[in-house]
Amino acid sequence: MIRLSHVHKTFPNGAVALRDVSFHVARGEFVFLTGHSGAGKSTLLKLLYAEQRPSSGEVRVSGHVVSALKGDQIARLRRRLGIIFQDFRLLEDRTAAENVAFALEVTGARKDAIAARASRVLAQVGLASKSRAYPRELSGGEQQRVAMARALVNDPAILLADEPTGNLDERATRGVFQLLRDINAGGTVVVMATHDLDLVRQTEYRTIEMREGAVVYDSADEAPAPGPQ
Repeated sequence: MIRLSHVHKTFPNGAVALRDVSFHVARGEFVFLTGHSGAGKSTLLKLLYAEQRPSSGEVRVSGHVVSALKGDQIARLRRRLGIIFQDFRLLEDRTAAENVAFALEVTGARKDAIAARASRVLAQVGLASKSRAYPRELSGGEQQRVAMARALVNDPAILLADEPTGNLDERATRGVFQLLRDINAGGTVVVMATHDLDLVRQTEYRTIEMREGAVVYDSADEAPAPGPQ
C-alpha cells in the first residue's frame, strides 16, 4: 500500500527533512510514526498525500509513484486517502454534518447521496446527535471526531493521521485512538504520527521511530525470539 525507497527531502533553504528513508506498509497494517518535533514525521506524511515532493528517491502509494502524478491524478489519489490533522481544520461557519458533506462535494459525489453518507460516518464516530452543531459548540474531542468523519466519508483505503490526539485531554485521546483501532480493524491502513508514547505502549502495533530525518528504529525489523531447541 505504501512504499518509500531511499527518500531524501531537502528544502530550498538547505534544511534537510528526510535522509534515506525506506520502508513498506502492507495492506491492513497500523503503524505508529514516532520521534521528537522536527524529526521528519509531518514531512513524510506530506509526501504520501503529495503536498510535497521528495528531493530524490521514490514514494509509492496504492501502486502510484506520487512524484509522477499531475493535477487530476493527485486529486484521485487523495480520494483514496483519509487525512486527519492535529488542529482539526474544520470550517467554523458550517455544522458538523456540513463539514463532512463538504469533503464529498469537492470530490463530485452525487448530491442526493451526500446527506446520508455524512450521517452514516457521524454515527460511526459517535456524533449522530451533534450533526447540527457548529465547531465552536463542540469539545476538542468532538471536533477531532468530526475531522475523522470527514476523513472517512470517502471510504479511504489508507488513513494518515498527523498527531490526531496532540490537542486532546486523556479521555478524548482514548476515544479517538479507539476509533482509529476500529477503523484499522475494518481493513483500512492507518499511519499515525504521534508524540504520545503511552499510546504506543498500549498495543503491539508496528512502530517506526524517526530522528533528524532518518528512520532509526522499525519494530518490523526485530527478529522473533528463537523457539525451544
